[in-house]
Amino acid sequence: MGAELHYDERMSASDALMWNIERDPMLRSTILSLIVLDGLPDEARFRQALERALGKVPRLRQHVVLDPLGAAPPRWELDPHFDLGYHERRLRAPGAGSLRDLLDLAAPIAMQAFDKDRPLWELYRVEGLAGGQSALLLKLHHSVSDGVGMVRMTSSLVERTREGRPGRAAPEPCVLEEPAESSAFGEALRALRHRAGENAALGSRVLGALRRGAGEALRDPRGGLRRAGEVAGSLGRMLRPLAEPLSPLLRGRSLGVRFDALAVPLEGLKRAAKEVGGTLNDAFVAAVLGGLRRHHEHHGMGTQELRMTMPINLREGETGSRAGNKFALPRFKVPIGIVDARERMRAIHERVAAQRGEPALALSEDVSAVISRLPRMFAVDLLGSMLKAIDVVTSNVPGPPYPVFASGALVERMIGFGPLSGAALNVTLFSYDGTCQIGIASDRAAVRDPETLVACLEQGIAEVLAVC
Repeated sequence: MGAELHYDERMSASDALMWNIERDPMLRSTILSLIVLDGLPDEARFRQALERALGKVPRLRQHVVLDPLGAAPPRWELDPHFDLGYHERRLRAPGAGSLRDLLDLAAPIAMQAFDKDRPLWELYRVEGLAGGQSALLLKLHHSVSDGVGMVRMTSSLVERTREGRPGRAAPEPCVLEEPAESSAFGEALRALRHRAGENAALGSRVLGALRRGAGEALRDPRGGLRRAGEVAGSLGRMLRPLAEPLSPLLRGRSLGVRFDALAVPLEGLKRAAKEVGGTLNDAFVAAVLGGLRRHHEHHGMGTQELRMTMPINLREGETGSRAGNKFALPRFKVPIGIVDARERMRAIHERVAAQRGEPALALSEDVSAVISRLPRMFAVDLLGSMLKAIDVVTSNVPGPPYPVFASGALVERMIGFGPLSGAALNVTLFSYDGTCQIGIASDRAAVRDPETLVACLEQGIAEVLAVC
């Protein structure tokens, strides 16, 4: 389920931003994965699976340590007080144990802030679901990983067969150094050395870019000037503050969230995308926008465009990579006024292709590094002005294309819920075993009639499936 990840001592600039923006609680960036099982996992095997995960993934035993001067990003350090019993918890499903009851249980768990003195994850085992089912709720801070990395990190918890692999033992724990005794002065020196190295690397990249630009300018002055202007314009679009959402309806913001879930045949969305020469993501986003058009019309608030963010995976083609986040998050306008689903998919394909071609994408980490050097509250305000006017976030994460098991229990559904981080709505597609599991997180102040919204999204999906 993916290649080995490399774990750095310190957060990258983008990971550090995920961490620091939580000074504004509305920008919390928690990922929650809901896994529905057909029964209870075998107790001994599940304990062994957890031990495998702890041995394989250093982040599960590390907490965040801040630089006392703020000169360098936070670092990951072995938690000397690590207690698995704190992170693994057991709950009884409320009510009749329906999926609705499970989603209502999961939402406040996702809203709660992490204890930042401990490793940034929690695992809830939920028993008492209808039909003898059980569930796992895995909560992870976004500074630890993005969705793609989370799939790789959690591979230790699942197996390809109900019986498991005979003799599969827990690996030897990866060796983590005990925190060395160090004075505040010593830590400050380490941070300053790290910052000096970062500055040198950033300067080298800038100098290299200037040299390449100068060479291009000598060979093709007009073309070089045009490309420089394109990069500057792209950076401006990436960083431009926004005054308010485009939606006349989804305008409220709060700390409350509601979870909903839908399931759609993967092959159906793929066939629809193929009809217009598009991708699965084109069909998915077109379905979401079709649903949002219907939702606005239901309230008598028709509009032609919304503002969307869509994580663009920068891991593609990697055989191994750094743990943490590796995506760009462009903000762009998307059409919801196009009634014809085919035309809507084509329009989405063109706009997403334009975003993938933005020159600033390649500079995402450098931009994060620059923002992280700003005074923290200023950086939080800047990012808040960029994120709180987003109407909808869509995300598409590929999961296992075959059935998997958790210690003898079949995984029936794997549903991902991404963070709102100031947006009104986050709709995440997680493909698993031939089905697109769609997790819908909505701000309770922005979406006051979630049942209507879900019904409209179902109609938007049906519009897309009907094209073939």
